[in-house]
Amino acid sequence: MVLPGLVPAIGSTEAEARALEQELEELIIPEYGLAQLAKVLELPAERLELDRGLPEEVFTRPPVEGAQSRFQLITELARRDGLTVRQLIGRLGGGRGHRTFAGTPEQVADTIVEWAEAGAADGFNVMPPVLPSGLEVFTDHVIPILRRRGVFRTEYSGRTLREHYGIPRPQNVFGESRDPVVSMAGN
Repeated sequence: MVLPGLVPAIGSTEAEARALEQELEELIIPEYGLAQLAKVLELPAERLELDRGLPEEVFTRPPVEGAQSRFQLITELARRDGLTVRQLIGRLGGGRGHRTFAGTPEQVADTIVEWAEAGAADGFNVMPPVLPSGLEVFTDHVIPILRRRGVFRTEYSGRTLREHYGIPRPQNVFGESRDPVVSMAGN
């Protein structure tokens, strides 16, 4: 995985972060969450009960036709943490299936470093659950920790994303060796 999504609910204490996470989960409309979950699982929404786990058929069926990795992420999360459908929707709601996390800036930084050192990520697509305050908290409190640990750059080496990643520019297949485009205007 190159840039997995990370949705951090950050608080000055773990309890504060969990309270924010809970507050955001309570804003989720269960009917909408059920419809979205049913779509990913390729299952009629009526088969999902909010206060029960996923139906066993989800875990025993052949691979889905759609988003395989999203399906696998969701079913593994549900099984690993023993979640009810309501809890699963809560976890997925703000993060849309990306890694959600509630913790202090130090805990968020620990998670990022752990993933990076394990080779599970080359970077992160940080998607704060609340904007703009969630992004401000991340940049003001998590980034300085990552910089102190030497895992977040202090300046960029190039001008473009391609240059930052050290990816060479591909050859232009529409270069001068081709015939110029003829305008059909006026014909």
